[in-house]
Amino acid sequence: MSIKRQIQNIALIGFMGTGKSSVGQLVAAQLHFTFLDTDHVIEARTGKTVSEIFAQEGEPVFRALENKIVGELAARKKTVISTGGGLPANPDNFASLKAHSLVVCLWASPEKIWERVRSQKHRPLLHE
Repeated sequence: MSIKRQIQNIALIGFMGTGKSSVGQLVAAQLHFTFLDTDHVIEARTGKTVSEIFAQEGEPVFRALENKIVGELAARKKTVISTGGGLPANPDNFASLKAHSLVVCLWASPEKIWERVRSQKHRPLLHE
């Protein structure tokens, strides 16, 4: 039995530093879609940065917040979704995204990723 997909969004997944936010904003502008960054939504709702959530409450709390947002995304239409790098590692999150979005995985070489993220302080898993 196959699951009927109702693709109404584009979800960008990939390792940190592959360009999900940058590419997502460009694609959203070209398609006249809304742009949504899941990490920014979490920060707006909690009043804390992703790094602060990781440091103060731990990764499991962050992943639970992420999972809640993924559940809400099914109601969105014409949205380019930039996911956190670890979001699709949860099989339920990935299945949910695939149900309503064209999922596009962005790639970059390890050298390019390191060049992009090495001086960034807002990436908690980079500094563990």
